Amino acid sequence: MKPTSGVSTAALLALMLVGLSSPAQEAIGSAGASSNDATPAASSETAAPSQANSKVRIVRLSEVKGEVQLDRKIDRGFESAMANLPITEGASLKTGDGVAEVEFEDNSTVRVGQNSLVEFPRLELLPSGAKASSIKVLRGMVYVNLLNTKGNEFTAAFAQEKLNLPPESHIRLQLTPSEAHLAVLHGEAMVEEPSGITTVGKNKTMTFNLASQSPPVISKNVAQEPLDSWDNNSVQYHKSYANATSFGNSPYSYGINDMNYYGSFINAGGCGSMWRPYFTSASWDPFGNGAWAYYPSAGYSWVSPYPWGWTPYHYGSWSYCQGTGWGWQPGGAWMGLANYNSPGGFNHPLKPSHAPSSAEPTLVQVNHQPLAPSGLKGSDTFVFRKDSAGLGVPRGSLGKLNSFSGEAVQHGMATTSVYSGARGAGDGEHGNAENPSAAISASPRGSNSSSIGSMPSASAPSGSRGPAGAPSGGGHH
Repeated sequence: MKPTSGVSTAALLALMLVGLSSPAQEAIGSAGASSNDATPAASSETAAPSQANSKVRIVRLSEVKGEVQLDRKIDRGFESAMANLPITEGASLKTGDGVAEVEFEDNSTVRVGQNSLVEFPRLELLPSGAKASSIKVLRGMVYVNLLNTKGNEFTAAFAQEKLNLPPESHIRLQLTPSEAHLAVLHGEAMVEEPSGITTVGKNKTMTFNLASQSPPVISKNVAQEPLDSWDNNSVQYHKSYANATSFGNSPYSYGINDMNYYGSFINAGGCGSMWRPYFTSASWDPFGNGAWAYYPSAGYSWVSPYPWGWTPYHYGSWSYCQGTGWGWQPGGAWMGLANYNSPGGFNHPLKPSHAPSSAEPTLVQVNHQPLAPSGLKGSDTFVFRKDSAGLGVPRGSLGKLNSFSGEAVQHGMATTSVYSGARGAGDGEHGNAENPSAAISASPRGSNSSSIGSMPSASAPSGSRGPAGAPSGGGHH
């Protein structure tokens, strides 16, 4: 199969596996606002979502690279998106020259390729406590990777077809104006048609002719696509950092993978065990940068720009420990959209007092301190910066971060040498000339090397301007 996108392979691959904030994220502050002038509802730090309300679920926009837009159903249409924006039932996600990942509560994921459009028509909580989710693919390419969470339901629709995906399914669905290609990468997919249900097994592709009534054709192979390496690396990342034993008993485990990679628990003396992100000094403020995102059902939701910035702002609490700085501790109830109930204090941002008028943005930037993203310096050096808190560090690609973190906090920065190479999708480290995937590899301290996708230089914010994203707020003391 050929890629559906008309974008060059080099441009496509430059978006993959990059841990940097995109220009699209930085421009969010100019987006419009909802005309709904209802007063946002306050939420207690310990208020749990009502189990009787089947529409209380939110899922996470967990990765944003390049041109990505989200329609949050607030009468503004599509607006520029940033990582950690909550996605609610009825929302739509659109990519141009960009890619995105959506993470569900059970760590299942949907990855969206370039020039794609995906709707989320169903995000329900069933009376049993299980979750029912559905997506509708209108164009482009998506990958769905489901984990073995018993009782949850997941369906994917396209054209006139419907897919029932059991746990452990991993599929790639690609739509062109005339055809659809369903590739089963793991597990199986059950295709629901008027004539009955067809089960498509692992390593098989089902091709649908959307321009005629001819029956679909199943072939015993799966063709490679350029974005397969991004999907595979993301799957491995989520598996590698899925340990949730230190995070309490919350049933909402999404986002913990990023916390395991970008930080760790420490013994903070009299403050006890606290999780802190790497590359942060005692002066770093978890609420210094971010965005308020307006949702009519709950008011303003606090959204973090950091790659790990989901779980700590929807669950548990932040506390300041003298001599250590800010740290997060698990506990309490899960907070959904209305996830920030701070009275201010510590110079933390106050929630906007009223719903946005038609002339006001629905995403309100907060930049109380300059952002200091990590990133490439030239073509052969990666710089980890003090108080970047992981911003700009590609996930799962530069080995263990704790040693770099200590040096960056002590000296202001830490560096590691990197080198560029060519790698084709599915061709390991060496790639091929026809389908080069610019790869950057690092050998931290001479240890085992690890590779990451090509990374454009970070466009560092000027002054205090940064990605429109304010830390989603779990409670803080």
